[in-house]
Amino acid sequence: MKQLKKLMALLLALAMVLALAACGSGDDSSGSSGSGSADATLDSSAELEVWIWDSDQQDGIQEICDLFTEDTGIAVKVNVVTWDNYWTLLEAGASGGDMADVFWMHILEADKYMSNDILLDLTPYIAADDGIDMANYYEGAVETFTYDGKYYGIPKDHDINVILYNKAIFDEYGFDYPDETWTWDTFYEVAAGITEASGGSVYGSAMNTTNDQDSWWNIVYAMGGSIISEDGTTSGLDSDETKAAMEFVGKLIDDALAPQSLVSENGTSGLFSNNLVAMICQGNYTLAGFTDYDGSENYATAVLPYYDANGNGQCDDGERVTIYNSLAWSASAATAHPNEAAALVLWLSSYDMQVKQAELGVTLAGYVGADSAYADAISAKGIDASAVQVMNDTATLISYPHSYNTTTWQNYYKEKLVAAWLDTSLMSSVLDDCAAYMNDILAAE
Repeated sequence: MKQLKKLMALLLALAMVLALAACGSGDDSSGSSGSGSADATLDSSAELEVWIWDSDQQDGIQEICDLFTEDTGIAVKVNVVTWDNYWTLLEAGASGGDMADVFWMHILEADKYMSNDILLDLTPYIAADDGIDMANYYEGAVETFTYDGKYYGIPKDHDINVILYNKAIFDEYGFDYPDETWTWDTFYEVAAGITEASGGSVYGSAMNTTNDQDSWWNIVYAMGGSIISEDGTTSGLDSDETKAAMEFVGKLIDDALAPQSLVSENGTSGLFSNNLVAMICQGNYTLAGFTDYDGSENYATAVLPYYDANGNGQCDDGERVTIYNSLAWSASAATAHPNEAAALVLWLSSYDMQVKQAELGVTLAGYVGADSAYADAISAKGIDASAVQVMNDTATLISYPHSYNTTTWQNYYKEKLVAAWLDTSLMSSVLDDCAAYMNDILAAE
């Protein structure tokens, strides 16, 4: 809370300096640029609207915003807009309609919004606040929300993938629970074993083409493949390493996973919550929602398997991999309250409030080291989430593969890979097709 008062004092001092400079130059303009650098005082009568798309996080974020209101007098209302409508409404707002003052920004949309001057430049606010140091946030996430050397979002969180499993199913069919000794080969053997032991009434796991970040991407990167090159110029889908990893995915599909027809109709989460699959790979951000299901007392988490590249039967550095995404807090460049909106973004991004969101079980922090309470908060709700913190502390974290037009090439391979899910002999040729399409998109970027 001292942080915000420091911000107010620093920005007010900056405003006074700029005002004096303007007087000395004979310039009659106010010097206001919409960044808040010229008028830095906060209007306690302002009312801010916040948009998010996850109802599971609404109460916790509203609680944190209420603390902001107590400190500043500025009213804040957190509203949930479903994912299907979120970007439609945000684009409409950017074109002159109603738009929230503060909102979540996603890696898939960030470049478009930053390059078209839709987001408030937070750089001067960050510079004026000695409580915000961008070096304290996950580097890949910071880079994602930086454009032309300016900050248009501050990382709100990051996510970790784990195995979510049903102990009752493992007990029924006599298999040991997943643990830190599991390789991806172990995952296959147990999943195939449960599928066979049940006679197909229960499946070892489930995976869809759309489950990229939480499932098959992790296998690809663990086995040395990639989705996109490090410089973002070429596809990695047709590399030998990626193809080998996806052949392994094909083996899972053939022997261990719920069939595509069931997955398409019910989703992996639906199959799991209805006791039709023993385990699925999930992002930590979904775990709180699973506590609402009947039988959730049987649910637990385990770290993702590793790929035993060295063949020594132990997990060496770099062999356990999880893809992470990060959302950012951003503000509208067109907000009527830029100073107040920026102040709220900095409040939500501060170390104290990032710790608070972890304690409330909202999500893992975007601030490195501020999330140790998160796993305990989820565990207190009924699902042992200790594996989340183990993954966070020990796994190789790889930032979400993306480019300017991620959605275009991602939607393409999600559709085209369905054929390979139905007939795994097509995996290599489908990957070649997807890589060629992706390379055309990347070349145009």
